[in-house]
Amino acid sequence: MTVLKNTPFDALTVGMQAEAEHLCVADDFYVFAHSSGNLNPMHLPKEDGDGDGRPEAIAPSAWVGALISSVLGNRLPGPGTMYESQTLNWTGRAHAGDVLVAKVTLIEKMDGNRVRFDTSVAIKGGATILTGEAVVIAPTDLRSYDLHDIPGLRVQSHVHFDRLLEQAEPLPPIPTAVVAPEEANSLGGAILGAEHTLIRPILIGSQAKIEAAAAEIGADLSGYQIIDQPSHTEAAAMAVKLVHEGQANALMKGHLHTDVLLSAVLKSGTGLRMGRRLSHVFVMDVPSLDHLLFVTDAAINIAPDLETKVDIIQNAIDLAIALGIEVPKVGVLSAVETVNPKIPSTLDAAILSKMADRGQIRGGVVDGPLAMDNAVDITAARIKGIKSAVAGHAEILVAPNLESGNMLAKELTFLAGAEAGGIVLGARCPIILTSRSDDDKARLASCAVAAIYAWKVPV
Repeated sequence: MTVLKNTPFDALTVGMQAEAEHLCVADDFYVFAHSSGNLNPMHLPKEDGDGDGRPEAIAPSAWVGALISSVLGNRLPGPGTMYESQTLNWTGRAHAGDVLVAKVTLIEKMDGNRVRFDTSVAIKGGATILTGEAVVIAPTDLRSYDLHDIPGLRVQSHVHFDRLLEQAEPLPPIPTAVVAPEEANSLGGAILGAEHTLIRPILIGSQAKIEAAAAEIGADLSGYQIIDQPSHTEAAAMAVKLVHEGQANALMKGHLHTDVLLSAVLKSGTGLRMGRRLSHVFVMDVPSLDHLLFVTDAAINIAPDLETKVDIIQNAIDLAIALGIEVPKVGVLSAVETVNPKIPSTLDAAILSKMADRGQIRGGVVDGPLAMDNAVDITAARIKGIKSAVAGHAEILVAPNLESGNMLAKELTFLAGAEAGGIVLGARCPIILTSRSDDDKARLASCAVAAIYAWKVPV
């Protein structure tokens, strides 16, 4: 709770001062851009506004000036103050990471409850970057305000995926067999991954359809290998063969049914099975979280039994470690956080937790059953009296079945502004599954995840 108090006009004296510090962060610039309509690329953190090859991310001048109003409105004179005029003279610039100190000094009391302030903004421990004067109308009566219900703001940026792309792009592109990229979205996703040096696509499918899709999106296929195979079944088999021959280190689903691709992967004798069940992992960048979130399994195993869930968890832990999480925290989800014999998923969760304790699941910390709220929110976990290294901090969420996992991932995407990339693990190579509804960042994230995993977890 924030309590604001003012100083009425009669209590003001010349020489009074007040100041406030503000850490300048990149999200401030996005909020200002949207609220003001000023989309000058000089102020946007990822844009190169002057063409010098690097982003400037200079704090908007008017935003810096607005910091003065926060001191006048919150501290001196405080609540009830109204602006009459403000002069602003910029003598320097601020950037993300700077701590700015806005300061006001009362220099004159005037008629009509008007007061004049000397105003400035400086970089803490450094130079003054803004000077000026303000004339405001001060409040006449003493007031205080408890501000406990101010709506929050959340910038819908996806910094975790940005870091994944930065991590993956310096790696050599992985040769990737793309099966049936025969329409615009699937072909475009493969080409996008190639343009960002994440994958080197080998296009397998109907050459006529692939070329038609390329014409639709204006893509030049002269630099890409195309294997003409109109049959989706045969195209999937060819992709698997390329993995066996060492010509491909990843598979990518194009415009064909997932079952057709996975049938080739699982085929006895010629497939890519490695003794572990295949499972799908959504890698999600949720704006409200300070870490990547993994949701599994939401696309392969419809109603996994206990043994299958062991492999689902192990696949997700291996992926999380490859992406930089040293000891992943795994929350096994159910509707409740207590074991209830009438809810089978709670029994599975308890057994999986104990299996992890005994080393039958390796590399992560596993706890369950956990309901969704106490898996990701520490306050909810404390209210329920749950003491666990995972509760409130889960990085991997294991759903009871495909239906709940799929709904959870799509709710996060369409209601919480998350971006979701995903791959299938458990085979000799990662399998990139993309959806027609994926945007460019989601497609790139899936390629980046596969590239990092393929290099860090070689078969």
